[in-house]
Amino acid sequence: MFFEVDLVHLHRRGRADATTAGKRIMIYAIILAAGRSQRMGTQKLLLPLARKPVITRIVDELQACQLQELLVVVGRDGRRIRKALAGRSVRFLSNPEAEGDMLSSIRCGLRAMPAGGSGFLVVLGDQPNVTAELVGMLIAGFTRSGSGIVVPTHRGHRAHPVLLAARFRDELMSGYEGVGLRGLLNAHPNEVYPVEIANGALLRDMDKPEDYQRELAAVSDDLDQRI
Repeated sequence: MFFEVDLVHLHRRGRADATTAGKRIMIYAIILAAGRSQRMGTQKLLLPLARKPVITRIVDELQACQLQELLVVVGRDGRRIRKALAGRSVRFLSNPEAEGDMLSSIRCGLRAMPAGGSGFLVVLGDQPNVTAELVGMLIAGFTRSGSGIVVPTHRGHRAHPVLLAARFRDELMSGYEGVGLRGLLNAHPNEVYPVEIANGALLRDMDKPEDYQRELAAVSDDLDQRI
């Protein structure tokens, strides 16, 4: 089953209603910005796109969402990432594992996440087309479905960002070495709730120079393209 949302209504409100049974839920965003961008050849999160660094675009969209706190996990390029996000309301966390994988950065965010949270949104720092509307759809799916894992999909293919219930925190802290979130999703197939996204461009990430050129061309062709 796929969750559908009234996108016009959601856009006008600017955020999803993050309440359930009259109780406000608290969702934290863990933004993964510790990668070294080896395949890109330069720090891809700082590449300009529509007059902003990629990481700044993402954080600005997330700040328009109903999220409790934005936790930005940085690595060797932390100083430069901090500069790109100057003036934004975020908390920076340093991943002590210089060569750590994605799971190590997620764990940094989970350690910093206060107890009592309802869930956490894992956001890639190199997914430049993430929008507040997309995140709103995931939050709406989370609050209305009761599922513990909400994943955007396009034509059946899963992508990021992924929204998870706080009850998976300890499980991720102690397991899934080498497989990360994929292992968690495979271990709990009945908890996974897909949210189908019509515009697959919103789910693309950037790894190589040709990916960046593709995004530059897309912005040039349609700067105002949304969901």
